[in-house]
Amino acid sequence: MNDIEPVGLGHIAHTGGQTYAAALGPGADEVTLFCEEPREGFEQTGGYWRRRVRRAELDWLVLLRTVGAFGGEPCVVLDEDDDGLHIAYTGHSGLKAEALGYWMVDHGAYEVVVPHDEVHSIRVERVSIPCQPSRDPSVSQV
Repeated sequence: MNDIEPVGLGHIAHTGGQTYAAALGPGADEVTLFCEEPREGFEQTGGYWRRRVRRAELDWLVLLRTVGAFGGEPCVVLDEDDDGLHIAYTGHSGLKAEALGYWMVDHGAYEVVVPHDEVHSIRVERVSIPCQPSRDPSVSQV
């Protein structure tokens, strides 16, 4: 495998000069920020602290995901352990996915665990998510 370490899927957000792990919701225009230490405005929940904010309060919001190729077809890395990489097929052919050894986990969704060295072109993608709500009612928000 190359020198990029796979990361899990997740959102990150930037506000107030800080970057936080984040989750969308609970409301359509809300984001929940997380940190591992007490911060002003955050409430403790279990072993971490969280704070709900409106998307408009953020400087930026992105989805981080690790992607690559398995058998010449695109995939996203869901997890990594001693057994290999747990990947999901992101191509458009269920027949190709099944031919590569993926198993169907839901209609049109395929996953498999493969050795690390069988996934190539691994890179981390940053997918920007709008912080301002769309004024166009035909555009759905993430």
